[in-house]
Order: sequence, then structure tokens, then C-alpha cells
Amino acid sequence: MSEAWRGVRWWRQAALALAVLGGFAAHAALAADCPGNPNALGVSRTLVVDPRQHPRIGTMQYPETLPLADHEVVLTFDDGPLPKNSNKVLDILADECVKATFFTIGGQARANPEGVRKLLAAGHTIGTHTQTHPLSMNRMATDRARQEIEDGIASTKAALGDNADALAPFFRIPGLLRADNVEDYLAEQGIQTWSADFLADDWRHISSARVYDLAVSRLEAKGKGILLLHDIQARTVAALPRILQTLKARGYRIVHVVPATAERPATPTEPQQWLFHPAPDSIAQWPQVPNFVFVHVGSLPVPSRAGFDSAEESPLLGQAAPTRVPWPDPSEVVPGNATVTLAAPASSLFEIEGGLDVALHGAAMSRHVHKTASAAPGPSRRLSRREARRLALTNGRQARLAHASDRQTRRGEAQTSRQKTRAATTTRRGPVKRLVQVRKRRV
Repeated sequence: MSEAWRGVRWWRQAALALAVLGGFAAHAALAADCPGNPNALGVSRTLVVDPRQHPRIGTMQYPETLPLADHEVVLTFDDGPLPKNSNKVLDILADECVKATFFTIGGQARANPEGVRKLLAAGHTIGTHTQTHPLSMNRMATDRARQEIEDGIASTKAALGDNADALAPFFRIPGLLRADNVEDYLAEQGIQTWSADFLADDWRHISSARVYDLAVSRLEAKGKGILLLHDIQARTVAALPRILQTLKARGYRIVHVVPATAERPATPTEPQQWLFHPAPDSIAQWPQVPNFVFVHVGSLPVPSRAGFDSAEESPLLGQAAPTRVPWPDPSEVVPGNATVTLAAPASSLFEIEGGLDVALHGAAMSRHVHKTASAAPGPSRRLSRREARRLALTNGRQARLAHASDRQTRRGEAQTSRQKTRAATTTRRGPVKRLVQVRKRRV
């Protein structure tokens, strides 16, 4: 890095530090000058941005965000003006002398132009939020999206009347449903697209206490950033005073953002300040290990193999040198019975009398004996209590089944006997009955 560049960078950092210090001083002055509230939260500093240099901001969707220091917050409100709740939001902000950025809907501005003029009179920054708040910008054709954007700007300027130039080139896509064609068109027009760094979910059906908890907890997690709220919601009106009180109690500072103009140049910043997490080059790194250069490079002598075979020449102190016993050569070891040979057995020793049939029959008999022995009951042993109980249950079940079978058999035999007796009685009674009837006819 050249000395000239070091000097330029030093002066830029010095100017930035002076701007921040000046903002702190302005914050103290504004808080002290706040009518009726000397302990007001106020505005710590005013940040001037150039939309053409940074066309998209908000870490929820983009790499860059506003160059804020730790514990600095930018308040933004969408979807107004709606007289019932927007006027209450303006009163709450005025009580703390806080400035914010409002993204108005063209239809709301046309229906309530006085509400837009109140924003300007209170010193807030005014951006736009389309004409009808369509939740389809992410899939909308470029011509249709351009019409929504231009109509929203025209309606807001019409509400401002002679102060139409006070409209800031700031725009927020409804629902944060971004699309490349929409963002490209806005950048071509010199309009800065705003996302957010954290939300409070105040458009959902939740309580004002929940809005407060989400806003504060997410701010604490981030440490700084752009907060997105909605001035048309009653729950936001109820939660806003507690949010501002907590910001003041925990040392947070409000930053007011305005666009750069010919008379008002952009605030000097460094590129890494627009990144929520600074680039690695701007973070202190662990020092690298230096590369050492050795002036005198030499080599130690390698010991010779003979130095390890000096046991006989240099015995230990007070001990005699050990006697080396040579390892025997295998070729020199000759057994004493090397000339003795053993007789080979005759093949007749392995023959079976009766041939192969006798051998197979014997094998079959052996298997039969083995099965019989396996089936035979083994030596008696004492059964455990569980086994004895299981055996008793099994025997009892078998006894009951046998008794039921015998009873069924006896019933069957008795029924068969009764049927035979009935048949025999019928056979004997038949002729007698006929005989009686004949006798009655004869009489």
C-alpha cells in the first residue's frame, strides 16, 4: 500500500470518526431540546446515503445494509398513512423526538393526503410502497410492476403538492417478495430498494406484547440494524412506546436516513461498513509464522556401523566383556540318526473284512444307536419352580382336555343308546296299536 493511499484512508477514517462524534453531540443536543421531554431518546445522527452507489440494502435479502455502528437502529414504517393509527404513531415518535422512514402506499396517500403532509411536517423521510400493495411482485411482469411503482410515486407526490421534491428515492417491495426485474428497474431509476435487518411480525394476529418481545429480542440478537414496523396496526401503536423506552434504557441510538442531494453529499463511509459482518481483511487476524532464514547450514556426521560392534573392545566399567557365541550354521547341524529309516506299513492293514457293504451297514447302525440315545430321557434333575409350574399347567390342561373328550364320548354313547331304545319301543308298539284299532272296528 502506498503512502499516498495510506494518507487518504486515514483522512477518510478521521472524517468518519468526526461524523460519528458529531452525531453523538447532536443526539445530546436533540434530546435536551425535545419539548417537554429532556430525557427523550432523540436522534443520534443523520445518515446521508446515495441510492446509486448502494441500490439494495437490508441483510434479510441483500449482502449490504446501512453502515450503522453497534447499537444504532433505523425505524421504518410501511402501509400508511391510515389516520386512525398513523397519527398515533406520529405522536409517539414526536414525544421522544425520534425520526423514522415511512414507505407509503399510493392508494392510502390519495385517500389521505393530509397524512402524507403530516409526515413531511414532522421531519420524517418519505419513501413509497407501490400503488395497491400487491403481494405478487416476485412473479409480476416488468410492465405491470413498473406501473405499480410509478403510480405509487405519482400518488405520493400529488399528496405532497408543492413539496413533491421531498419524496426520497427509497422503495420497499410489498411483502419483501423481491424479483430481479423489479430490482433492476428500480436501480435504473436511481431508486434504492429497502429490505430490513429484522422484523417484529406486527402484521400477524399477535398481541402487542408479542410485537414488543420480537422487536427487542431480534434487535438484541443483531445488535443494530433496520427495524420494519407498520404504522397502520393498532398492536404496533400499543407496543411502540415500550420499544422506544427499552431502546433508551439499553443504550441504543436512533439514526435518521436521508437521500444525498447536490447540496447534501453522502456521509463518508468505507465499503466494509455496508456489510453487516465485515470482510476478513478488516478483521484482526492471527499473526502468520515468519519464515526463518538460516545463515550457516551444516550437517552432522552420520555414525558408522562399526561403531555399534565395539562391545568386545569397550566393555562396561567393572564388568568383563561378554563372550560372543556364534549362531550355528544350519548346514553344519547333522542329526545322529540321519541314516535310520522306518518301515512303511503294508496296505493289508487298512483292509476291512466283508468289504464296503459291511462298512456302510456298520455306519447306519451307528447313526441309529445315536438317535436312540438322543431320544432316551437323560438323567433326572430337579426342576425349577417356573418349570414345575409350567409342567403342572400343561399336565392340567391335558387332563382337562382328556376329561372333556371322555365326557363327550360318554354323551355320544348315551345318546346312541337312547335312540336304539326308542326305535325298539316304536317297533313293539306298532302292531299292538293296529290290533286295538281293528278290534274297535269289529265291535
